[in-house]
Amino acid sequence: MTMKFVTRLGALLFTAVSLGGCASWVGMDADPEDPFEPFNRTVFDINQYLDTYVATPVARGYQKVVPEGIDRSVTNFFSNLDEPTNMVNNLLQLKVKAAFSDLGRFAVNTTLGFFGIMDVASTWGLEKHHEDFGQTLGKWGVPAGPYLVLPIIGPSGVRDGGGFAVDWLTHFINRRVGDNVYGWSMWGLRYVDKRSDLLRAQKAARSAALDKYLFYRDAYRQHRKYLVYDGNPPPEEDDFDEDDE
Repeated sequence: MTMKFVTRLGALLFTAVSLGGCASWVGMDADPEDPFEPFNRTVFDINQYLDTYVATPVARGYQKVVPEGIDRSVTNFFSNLDEPTNMVNNLLQLKVKAAFSDLGRFAVNTTLGFFGIMDVASTWGLEKHHEDFGQTLGKWGVPAGPYLVLPIIGPSGVRDGGGFAVDWLTHFINRRVGDNVYGWSMWGLRYVDKRSDLLRAQKAARSAALDKYLFYRDAYRQHRKYLVYDGNPPPEEDDFDEDDE
């Protein structure tokens, strides 16, 4: 990653903060887990605009042009490149068995799967994991912190934002973003492929949400908690209150 790219990302963040500055950052009745809601809503609206007029049309065009089999191969290829990140974070969380599974998946799919375009490892019973440094921090007791919407990246938080930065700096593709056209092309293809896979979920969100900001915020919180606790999150305080009634 070059200094030029870091500078551009910093400029984007500064612009979003400036646009959100016209609103009060913390209201008297603010959600304690979302104290920056005015700022977050501003960035959320910017992201929604970019998604509606740029990302979604490109993703739809990608789906129409690329055959389903090739689309699946592209998804598998990029998923395979995530395995080293999964492995390292599983090791940091002392999930040794899962880490070896990640290593096995990467070795098998990179070789027998032709650089990951075929997911041979899943047919061999090697489970796919999705681990990141934000989850690792949560595993070791670092609180999620205030909710935060990041430009382009979307829903995040103080803890997960820091974790995202670590994963970004260490990922094979992201390390080459800004260095050359090849790096940007890889990143762009990966983004479009992921975005096209979310088109159906987007339709469900639009039909279910009266306030899309709250819908995405609550869904993100629940999903991250689910991941940090490996599908077994502790009961909320409200759950205890209901049991006492």
